Amino acid sequence: MYRLAALPLAVLLASTVAACGGKQVSTTPTSSAPEQRTTAQQQPSPQVSPSPSVASVGDTLTLTGTETDEKVAVTVVKVVDPAAGKDEFSSPDSGKRLVAVQFRLKNVGAQVFDDAPDNDAKVKDTQGQQFDPSFSETSAGPGFGGSVTLTPGDTALGFITFEVPATSKVTKIQFTLNSGFANNAGQWNVP
Repeated sequence: MYRLAALPLAVLLASTVAACGGKQVSTTPTSSAPEQRTTAQQQPSPQVSPSPSVASVGDTLTLTGTETDEKVAVTVVKVVDPAAGKDEFSSPDSGKRLVAVQFRLKNVGAQVFDDAPDNDAKVKDTQGQQFDPSFSETSAGPGFGGSVTLTPGDTALGFITFEVPATSKVTKIQFTLNSGFANNAGQWNVP
C-alpha cells in the first residue's frame, strides 16, 4: 500500500522539478533603436553589428515572473554609495556601510503584478560576495513600503538598501521577480 501512495508523489515531484527548469540571467538592456528599413531599389549599406551591450545603471531589463503573462520592466535608476542612514536607528554595523539602489518597476505584462521588491534584489562585490537587502532606511529617498501591486501599465519607484562591508566594491546588482523564485534574473553592472 505504501508503494501505491509513493508512486503519485514521485510523479508529482518529478513534474514539479521539470517545470522549474534552470535560471536565466538577463544582461542585455531593452533596445529602443529604430528599425532600419530599405526599399527594393535601395541596397542596404554594410554595417558592423554592435556587440550586445551589458546592462548598467540607467538601463531597463524586461523580466518574466512565475505566472503566465507576468512581465515587469525593471530599471536601475541610480546607486547611492555610501548612503546616509535616515536617522540614528538606521546606521550600519561597525565596519559596514549602506548602499541604496533606486529601482523603477513598470508592469508590461497582461496581469496584475504583486510582489515585495525588497525580496527580489541583491548586490555583489568584486570578490563575488552577495548581499541581501537590509532593513535600514536611508536619506537617499523613499523605499517601496513593503509590497507593490501594479496593474498593467502602472509603475513604482523606490530605493532598496543594502548593508555591505566598508571595504567591498559593489559591482553588480541583481533583481529576480517573485521573491527571487522566478527563472529570469536581471543583472546590471555598476561602474
